[in-house]
Amino acid sequence: MAAVAEQGATELTPRKIVAFFVMVFGMFMAILDIQIVSASLPDIQAGLGASPDEISWVQTSYLIAEVVMIPLSGFLARVMSTRLLFATAAAGFTAASFMCATSSTISEMIIWRAAQGFLGGGMIPSVFAAAFTIFPPSKRAVVSPMIGLVATLAPTVGPTIGGYLSDALSWHWLFLVNVIPGILVTIGAFLLIDFDKPDWKLANRFDWWGLVALAAFLGGLEFVLEEGPGNDWFADHAVALMFVVMVVGCVATFWRALTRDEPIVDLSAFTDTNFSVGSVFSFTMGIGLYGLTYLYPLYLASIRGYDSLMIGETVFVSGLAMFFSAPLAGVLSSKMDLRVMLLMGFVGFASSTWMLTGMTADWDFAELFWPQVIRGMSLMICMVPINNLALGTLPPSKMKGASGLYNLMRNLGGAVGLATINTILSDRRALHYERLSEAVSWTNAEAVRQMDMMAANLSSRGLDGQTGAIAQMVGRVKGQAAVMSFIDIFFLITALFAALALTALLMKKPGKAPVAAH
Repeated sequence: MAAVAEQGATELTPRKIVAFFVMVFGMFMAILDIQIVSASLPDIQAGLGASPDEISWVQTSYLIAEVVMIPLSGFLARVMSTRLLFATAAAGFTAASFMCATSSTISEMIIWRAAQGFLGGGMIPSVFAAAFTIFPPSKRAVVSPMIGLVATLAPTVGPTIGGYLSDALSWHWLFLVNVIPGILVTIGAFLLIDFDKPDWKLANRFDWWGLVALAAFLGGLEFVLEEGPGNDWFADHAVALMFVVMVVGCVATFWRALTRDEPIVDLSAFTDTNFSVGSVFSFTMGIGLYGLTYLYPLYLASIRGYDSLMIGETVFVSGLAMFFSAPLAGVLSSKMDLRVMLLMGFVGFASSTWMLTGMTADWDFAELFWPQVIRGMSLMICMVPINNLALGTLPPSKMKGASGLYNLMRNLGGAVGLATINTILSDRRALHYERLSEAVSWTNAEAVRQMDMMAANLSSRGLDGQTGAIAQMVGRVKGQAAVMSFIDIFFLITALFAALALTALLMKKPGKAPVAAH
């Protein structure tokens, strides 16, 4: 009887497969929109007349709203069913995208971006839950690389797609590009998804205070991590206030989760060792995924002076490497020990960042090519076993809530990583500048020689040679200090992933997925 039940639970139909592909595309849209604006913020700022402080909220508001919705989606999927939640989220995401494109002020844009992030966050965990619920373990070598590819490829190619759209058309198309696909996803999800049934009685037990606590905790955490590095952390009153809100929200969230029969966030999945270890890996992968997606464009813009289109063309290499290595990751996951596969991925990622520690201010597409290729391949080789490890052994009853927590850990890893990266970049740049400035003095014969050459060159063009030479030398020192701060970050990321490689060897070999019989 159990075998029959299992066969029925995992039986695939063309309708289920098409529905799953519709959901995957919806998830791609939601994750893509995290980074699609990153290379085009100056265009949006000019179009809306926003200040530098205000324009950062185009991205921050999306992230804050998304991290609140991702863990909440598990409870909502149980209440509404996957079909209604996904269709509603897709429809709302599409409408919010259209409203973003029609915004005429920065305030309107921030409001609609928050709505976009909140509704997009409802689609992401549903795909992971569906992948490990409707597909049998024998199909995971195909399904897991697919969702891993989307989760890693979408934020990686976001700046590339955004750069092309804003350069060829206008910044409005960063959002209008979602409208037609969003409508199709909404219709497809509503008509095709039939994985589960709603349980409307759970709505009567909805923990409203738990929702307030969750929003305060995760929203406050995201605010502190986004705004802290640029505002000297707790020296800024808003950051300090939101830190207090975050702490209070954190305590209240865990108290409600541990004391209620039907909490908004079900933490019981963390009692599964595989899920807990996989979530830690997911958190760390968020640091590597979002950290490098941020650092490459930052280097190309601040050191090389690239515009958004040139940045997009340069960093697209990682996306191509992920795309072409996804089938390889699927094959490897079915033929080798997942611990060895994790080891390969972590070592590969560490190697790609180690190659970047030799960076100079002259590095271009050619020098960045192989580090990006190795990084893209390593991300896919890591993501597939991490997905299988974290979610592959959980019972279906835990899958919806666990999927939200698993995706939340990756996003939080990205947020913590970016905050840490920005802080270290700023501190190390200042430190390197001070040390280099001490060396570049009038007692340094080489420095004096180069100053004389720059002064002579400027004087030959009728300019103030001495003043101009000093300004050029200051610019050189600042540029070198910035490059050295990037190298420091790459070294730290190398050490982090090298340590993860050792951790992978100490793990227990994952067992087979439990029988999904009810």
